[in-house]
Amino acid sequence: MGAVDKMPGKDAAAEVPLDDIDRRIIAELTRDGRMSVTQVAENVHISRAHAYSRISRLTADGVLTRFTALVDPIKAGLKSSAYVTLKLKQDSWRELRDQLGAIPEVHHIALVGGDFDVILLVRAVDNIDLRRVIFDQLQTMPGVLDTQTFLVFEDVDTR
Repeated sequence: MGAVDKMPGKDAAAEVPLDDIDRRIIAELTRDGRMSVTQVAENVHISRAHAYSRISRLTADGVLTRFTALVDPIKAGLKSSAYVTLKLKQDSWRELRDQLGAIPEVHHIALVGGDFDVILLVRAVDNIDLRRVIFDQLQTMPGVLDTQTFLVFEDVDTR
């Protein structure tokens, strides 16, 4: 199952009720997804068994959808990043969502309201590769009416 399959709005279930312990566990795992259950339990001040059952429930309920690493794009060779906005034809979002998710350079997709319909975070090895993604892949998709590109000069990850 791909990341696009987990996007809110695609068969989104009802909100899961969370208490303070759930929120503290989520905060710990957001800070360090590799943290052991024992360390989570110690940090949240609950037993290991309780932490394990809470994490299992949060995962089963879809609150925790995956555990992943945060990658420094520059060190990983992705030296060119941009936010690209898309204006779409009225009924093209559902079809385009899966196509956009299949492009390896597209790191984030958001359906938004405002002057455009979708905003993407695109990361590429250099500006030539970024140009290829925008001109040859995004702008040629049926249903994409217009794009606008905002180059990223510096990233600050707050998580």
